[in-house]
Formats: sequence, structure tokens, C-alpha cells
Amino acid sequence: MNTQKICIVDDEPKILRFIAANLKSIGYEVSTMSSGEELLEKFDLVSPDLILLDIMMPGQDGFLVLEKLRKFSNVPVIMLTARSNAKDKVQGLNVGADDYLTKPFSLEELFARVNAVLRRSKLTSADSKMIETSVITTGELAFDLGSKRCWINDEEFKLTPTEYSVMEILALNLDKVVQHETLLSEVWGPQYRDDVEYLRVGIARIRRKIKKALQKEEEYIITYPGLGYMLKSIEI
Repeated sequence: MNTQKICIVDDEPKILRFIAANLKSIGYEVSTMSSGEELLEKFDLVSPDLILLDIMMPGQDGFLVLEKLRKFSNVPVIMLTARSNAKDKVQGLNVGADDYLTKPFSLEELFARVNAVLRRSKLTSADSKMIETSVITTGELAFDLGSKRCWINDEEFKLTPTEYSVMEILALNLDKVVQHETLLSEVWGPQYRDDVEYLRVGIARIRRKIKKALQKEEEYIITYPGLGYMLKSIEI
């Protein structure tokens, strides 16, 4: 039985009831909210493991809500929208969404996306035993594989679970090029192996975060056009 908590935010009551009922049927604990304002107000009370966030809502739309949410939380978020506009998808990923679902969607697709995002964010005891406490460092970056945390100059560097997964794979392959398909398959899932946009936007977000944390230009992640990315070792 699942004990993970999912919060659904949508202004359409039928959508809320439909998604909630089906997620409850496979064991998730579910809460529902009808606006982004309600989510931001009650976030600490609900403390969800995953948020399904609709984009088109009255008042604050999903993009603005996610932007505010990312200032204090890295909780995984899947954006929901009735529009299949590619710009919406990129904008959602840019402000920190982990995935994107276009309505209408099948239950199989919903369950698969939810399971994939939660899998990335969940640190199990098996993971801890499998990876002994070890740290990979490059320049001012340090990755603690045991705790799944990242540090810059001894201060914790906040990454979303998806962003951390990307960086961990790059760190485990330090100074080696990791192909787009490998990163997409291992982080998002095999069905995403050709969705390079997810990876491109994710890497751009990580680079911006590193630059902001370091307060200087330092190219840790090298792009190999048409091939992949490499995290390079830097001596300090």
C-alpha cells in the first residue's frame, strides 16, 4: 500500500474527482485544491510528495504558482494543461516542473508519469545500502551519493529530485560524455529517450543555479551538440 501523498490543484471539480478517485484506488493518499492560492497557503499543512498542478486557473496561473513554490520547495510537480502548445511545455520546465501532461490523458499515462516522478524523488533504504557513503567532488561542487544531496563550498545546493538525478549520473561519469538518450532514459524513463527538450531545459536550469550559487562564470557542464553532456573535473 502506498503512503505517498499527492496534491491535485485544478479549478475543475470533475477533473479533481476523477484524478483523485483513481490515484486513491491504487493506494496514494490524495488531497485536492481548487486554486494556486490555496496550495501556497496550505502547503505546509499538506506536505505533499508530489503536486499535479493545472496551468489554466483563474487568479494565479500554474506557472506563477510554481515559480512561487520553487522559492521554498523542491517538491516534484507535474503540470496539467488542456493546451498542447510547445511554448507552455518549455515554460513549465523552465520554472521547475518535473513533467508535463496534456489533457485529455489516459489513466495509464497518468500513473506512469506519477510513478516515474515519485521514483526519482524517493530515496529508499535499498538505495542507501547499495551506494555506500561516498562523495564525488569537482571544483566547488560535491555530490554525496549516500544522502542524495549536493553541496557548493560546504553550503547545501538545492536541486529538485529530477535535477539531482541528472547531476548524479553526470557525476558518476565525471569527464565522460553521457549521451542524451542515456540521461533521458535513466532520469525520465525509456519513453522519453527522444524528448531532448526535457534535458536541454533541465541542464539550463542547473547551469543558472550553479552560476547564481558561485556568483561567477564557471563551466562545469560541457555540451556536446547532438551527442550529450559531460561534467568536467575542476581543480581548485
